[in-house]
Amino acid sequence: MRLPVGEDPNGALVLERFAPEQTYKTKVYAALKQAIVNMDIYSGSEPTWLDERQLSEKLGVSRTPVREAVAMLEQEGFVKSMPRRGIMVLKKTRREVIEMVEAWAALESMAARLACERASDDAIGRLRHLFENFDEAHPPADFLNEYSAANVEFHQALVQLSGSGTLIEITSNIFMHVRGIRQITIGRDDRATRSMSDHLAIIEAVERRDVDAAERLSREHTLGLARYVEEHGDIFD
Repeated sequence: MRLPVGEDPNGALVLERFAPEQTYKTKVYAALKQAIVNMDIYSGSEPTWLDERQLSEKLGVSRTPVREAVAMLEQEGFVKSMPRRGIMVLKKTRREVIEMVEAWAALESMAARLACERASDDAIGRLRHLFENFDEAHPPADFLNEYSAANVEFHQALVQLSGSGTLIEITSNIFMHVRGIRQITIGRDDRATRSMSDHLAIIEAVERRDVDAAERLSREHTLGLARYVEEHGDIFD
Protein backbone atom coordinates (compact mmCIF):
# COMPACT_ATOMS: atom_id res chain seq x y z
CA MET A 1 0.00 0.00 0.00
CA ARG A 2 1.47 3.38 -1.01
CA LEU A 3 1.99 5.84 1.82
CA PRO A 4 1.00 9.50 1.45
CA VAL A 5 4.33 11.28 1.25
CA GLY A 6 5.70 14.75 0.59
CA GLU A 7 8.59 17.00 1.36
CA ASP A 8 8.95 19.87 3.77
CA PRO A 9 10.91 23.05 2.83
CA ASN A 10 14.09 21.45 4.18
CA GLY A 11 13.79 18.45 1.90
CA ALA A 12 12.96 15.99 4.68
CA LEU A 13 10.52 13.20 3.98
CA VAL A 14 7.02 13.86 5.39
CA LEU A 15 4.74 10.94 6.22
CA GLU A 16 1.16 11.24 7.48
CA ARG A 17 -0.06 8.62 9.91
CA PHE A 18 -2.97 6.48 8.86
CA ALA A 19 -6.00 6.65 11.15
CA PRO A 20 -5.60 3.76 13.62
CA GLU A 21 -8.24 1.06 13.81
CA GLN A 22 -10.58 1.34 16.78
CA THR A 23 -9.07 -0.58 19.67
CA TYR A 24 -10.84 -2.89 22.09
CA LYS A 25 -10.37 -0.23 24.73
CA THR A 26 -12.25 2.41 22.78
CA LYS A 27 -14.96 -0.06 21.76
CA VAL A 28 -15.48 -1.17 25.37
CA TYR A 29 -15.39 2.46 26.54
CA ALA A 30 -18.11 3.45 24.05
CA ALA A 31 -20.27 0.44 24.94
CA LEU A 32 -19.95 0.96 28.70
CA LYS A 33 -20.56 4.69 28.49
CA GLN A 34 -23.73 4.19 26.44
CA ALA A 35 -24.97 1.51 28.84
CA ILE A 36 -24.37 3.78 31.83
CA VAL A 37 -26.11 6.71 30.13
CA ASN A 38 -29.13 4.46 29.58
CA MET A 39 -29.29 3.38 33.23
CA ASP A 40 -31.83 4.86 35.64
CA ILE A 41 -29.42 5.46 38.51
CA TYR A 42 -31.58 8.00 40.35
CA SER A 43 -34.68 5.82 40.76
CA GLY A 44 -33.43 4.26 44.00
CA SER A 45 -31.32 5.23 46.97
CA GLU A 46 -28.90 2.28 46.73
CA PRO A 47 -25.72 2.69 44.66
CA THR A 48 -25.37 0.91 41.34
CA TRP A 49 -22.44 -1.46 41.06
CA LEU A 50 -20.65 -2.98 38.07
CA ASP A 51 -18.48 -6.08 38.16
CA GLU A 52 -15.34 -6.19 36.04
CA ARG A 53 -15.52 -9.95 35.47
CA GLN A 54 -19.15 -9.84 34.40
CA LEU A 55 -18.49 -6.91 32.07
CA SER A 56 -15.63 -8.84 30.50
CA GLU A 57 -17.82 -11.90 29.95
CA LYS A 58 -20.79 -9.96 28.56
CA LEU A 59 -18.60 -8.01 26.13
CA GLY A 60 -16.54 -11.04 25.13
CA VAL A 61 -13.20 -9.41 25.81
CA SER A 62 -10.41 -9.79 28.35
CA ARG A 63 -10.38 -7.77 31.52
CA THR A 64 -7.58 -5.50 30.30
CA PRO A 65 -9.65 -3.35 27.88
CA VAL A 66 -12.47 -3.31 30.44
CA ARG A 67 -10.07 -2.02 33.08
CA GLU A 68 -8.71 0.60 30.67
CA ALA A 69 -12.21 1.72 29.67
CA VAL A 70 -13.27 1.99 33.31
CA ALA A 71 -10.22 4.17 33.99
CA MET A 72 -11.33 6.51 31.18
CA LEU A 73 -14.87 6.65 32.55
CA GLU A 74 -13.51 7.30 36.04
CA GLN A 75 -11.59 10.32 34.73
CA GLU A 76 -14.86 11.65 33.29
CA GLY A 77 -16.68 11.22 36.60
CA PHE A 78 -19.04 8.44 35.54
CA VAL A 79 -17.73 5.70 37.82
CA LYS A 80 -15.40 5.07 40.74
CA SER A 81 -13.37 1.89 41.27
CA MET A 82 -13.65 0.68 44.87
CA PRO A 83 -11.02 -1.85 46.00
CA ARG A 84 -12.52 -5.28 46.81
CA ARG A 85 -16.03 -3.97 46.12
CA GLY A 86 -16.31 -3.26 42.42
CA ILE A 87 -17.10 -0.31 40.22
CA MET A 88 -19.68 2.15 41.48
CA VAL A 89 -21.69 4.28 39.07
CA LEU A 90 -21.51 7.79 40.48
CA LYS A 91 -24.53 9.92 41.28
CA LYS A 92 -24.30 13.67 41.62
CA THR A 93 -25.21 15.66 44.72
CA ARG A 94 -28.22 17.97 44.62
CA ARG A 95 -25.99 21.01 44.05
CA GLU A 96 -24.07 19.23 41.29
CA VAL A 97 -27.33 18.18 39.62
CA ILE A 98 -28.66 21.75 39.72
CA GLU A 99 -25.47 23.01 38.09
CA MET A 100 -25.67 20.32 35.42
CA VAL A 101 -29.31 21.15 34.68
CA GLU A 102 -28.39 24.83 34.42
CA ALA A 103 -25.61 23.93 31.98
CA TRP A 104 -28.06 21.79 30.02
CA ALA A 105 -30.46 24.76 29.86
CA ALA A 106 -27.77 26.90 28.25
CA LEU A 107 -26.71 24.22 25.79
CA GLU A 108 -30.20 23.09 24.82
CA SER A 109 -31.47 26.64 24.35
CA MET A 110 -28.66 27.21 21.86
CA ALA A 111 -29.57 23.90 20.22
CA ALA A 112 -33.15 25.14 19.85
CA ARG A 113 -31.89 28.33 18.24
CA LEU A 114 -29.70 26.41 15.80
CA ALA A 115 -32.53 23.99 15.04
CA CYS A 116 -34.62 26.96 13.87
CA GLU A 117 -31.83 27.98 11.53
CA ARG A 118 -30.63 24.60 10.27
CA ALA A 119 -33.13 21.77 10.67
CA SER A 120 -35.40 20.69 7.84
CA ASP A 121 -39.18 20.94 8.13
CA ASP A 122 -39.44 17.14 8.13
CA ALA A 123 -36.93 16.80 10.96
CA ILE A 124 -38.71 19.45 13.03
CA GLY A 125 -42.03 17.75 12.35
CA ARG A 126 -40.80 14.60 14.05
CA LEU A 127 -40.71 16.48 17.35
CA ARG A 128 -44.48 16.82 17.30
CA HIS A 129 -44.91 13.13 16.50
CA LEU A 130 -43.31 12.29 19.86
CA PHE A 131 -46.42 13.58 21.64
CA GLU A 132 -49.17 12.69 19.16
CA ASN A 133 -50.45 9.84 21.37
CA PHE A 134 -51.13 12.15 24.32
CA ASP A 135 -54.41 14.06 24.59
CA GLU A 136 -57.34 14.47 26.97
CA ALA A 137 -58.22 10.80 26.58
CA HIS A 138 -54.57 9.78 27.05
CA PRO A 139 -53.13 12.41 29.41
CA PRO A 140 -49.41 12.36 30.23
CA ALA A 141 -50.09 12.23 33.98
CA ASP A 142 -51.93 8.91 33.59
CA PHE A 143 -49.29 7.30 31.39
CA LEU A 144 -46.08 8.40 33.06
CA ASN A 145 -43.79 5.67 31.73
CA GLU A 146 -44.79 6.43 28.15
CA TYR A 147 -44.59 10.16 28.65
CA SER A 148 -41.27 9.98 30.48
CA ALA A 149 -39.75 8.12 27.52
CA ALA A 150 -41.17 10.70 25.08
CA ASN A 151 -39.91 13.52 27.31
CA VAL A 152 -36.35 12.18 27.31
CA GLU A 153 -36.45 11.54 23.56
CA PHE A 154 -37.66 15.09 22.94
CA HIS A 155 -34.71 16.67 24.71
CA GLN A 156 -32.25 14.40 22.92
CA ALA A 157 -33.89 15.12 19.57
CA LEU A 158 -33.81 18.87 20.10
CA VAL A 159 -30.05 18.78 20.63
CA GLN A 160 -29.63 16.54 17.58
CA LEU A 161 -31.58 19.03 15.45
CA SER A 162 -28.92 21.65 16.14
CA GLY A 163 -26.62 19.84 13.75
CA SER A 164 -23.73 20.73 16.08
CA GLY A 165 -21.41 17.83 16.81
CA THR A 166 -19.84 19.78 19.63
CA LEU A 167 -23.17 20.41 21.38
CA ILE A 168 -24.12 16.76 20.97
CA GLU A 169 -20.81 15.60 22.43
CA ILE A 170 -20.86 17.99 25.40
CA THR A 171 -24.46 17.21 26.36
CA SER A 172 -23.85 13.45 26.18
CA ASN A 173 -21.65 13.65 29.27
CA ILE A 174 -24.35 15.27 31.40
CA PHE A 175 -27.38 13.61 29.83
CA MET A 176 -27.31 10.58 32.14
CA HIS A 177 -27.86 12.75 35.20
CA VAL A 178 -30.36 15.19 33.67
CA ARG A 179 -32.28 12.27 32.18
CA GLY A 180 -32.44 10.51 35.54
CA ILE A 181 -33.67 13.61 37.36
CA ARG A 182 -36.33 14.24 34.72
CA GLN A 183 -37.59 10.70 35.13
CA ILE A 184 -37.99 10.83 38.90
CA THR A 185 -39.56 14.32 38.95
CA ILE A 186 -41.98 14.02 36.03
CA GLY A 187 -44.67 12.30 38.12
CA ARG A 188 -44.63 14.90 40.89
CA ASP A 189 -46.95 17.89 41.31
CA ASP A 190 -48.56 17.48 37.87
CA ARG A 191 -45.22 18.27 36.22
CA ALA A 192 -46.08 15.97 33.29
CA THR A 193 -49.00 18.20 32.23
CA ARG A 194 -46.90 21.36 32.44
CA SER A 195 -44.03 19.64 30.69
CA MET A 196 -46.26 18.69 27.77
CA SER A 197 -47.49 22.27 27.45
CA ASP A 198 -43.90 23.59 27.51
CA HIS A 199 -42.78 21.11 24.87
CA LEU A 200 -45.57 22.02 22.49
CA ALA A 201 -44.76 25.72 22.90
CA ILE A 202 -41.09 25.03 22.09
CA ILE A 203 -42.07 22.96 19.05
CA GLU A 204 -44.37 25.69 17.78
CA ALA A 205 -41.58 28.25 18.09
CA VAL A 206 -39.13 26.02 16.22
CA GLU A 207 -41.75 25.36 13.52
CA ARG A 208 -42.17 29.13 13.07
CA ARG A 209 -38.37 29.48 12.93
CA ASP A 210 -38.69 31.98 15.76
CA VAL A 211 -35.16 31.72 17.08
CA ASP A 212 -35.60 34.05 20.05
CA ALA A 213 -38.78 32.39 21.30
CA ALA A 214 -37.41 28.87 20.82
CA GLU A 215 -34.23 29.73 22.72
CA ARG A 216 -36.10 31.46 25.54
CA LEU A 217 -38.79 28.81 25.97
CA SER A 218 -36.29 25.98 25.96
CA ARG A 219 -34.10 27.70 28.55
CA GLU A 220 -37.04 28.59 30.83
CA HIS A 221 -38.41 25.04 30.62
CA THR A 222 -35.15 23.43 31.76
CA LEU A 223 -34.42 26.07 34.40
CA GLY A 224 -37.82 25.15 35.84
CA LEU A 225 -36.39 21.69 36.50
CA ALA A 226 -33.38 23.24 38.25
CA ARG A 227 -35.69 25.26 40.51
CA TYR A 228 -37.74 22.17 41.30
CA VAL A 229 -34.63 20.22 42.29
CA GLU A 230 -33.53 23.16 44.45
CA GLU A 231 -36.87 23.24 46.25
CA HIS A 232 -37.41 19.49 46.59
CA GLY A 233 -34.18 18.02 47.87
CA ASP A 234 -36.08 14.99 49.18
CA ILE A 235 -35.79 13.36 45.74
CA PHE A 236 -32.22 12.51 46.72
CA ASP A 237 -33.24 10.80 49.98
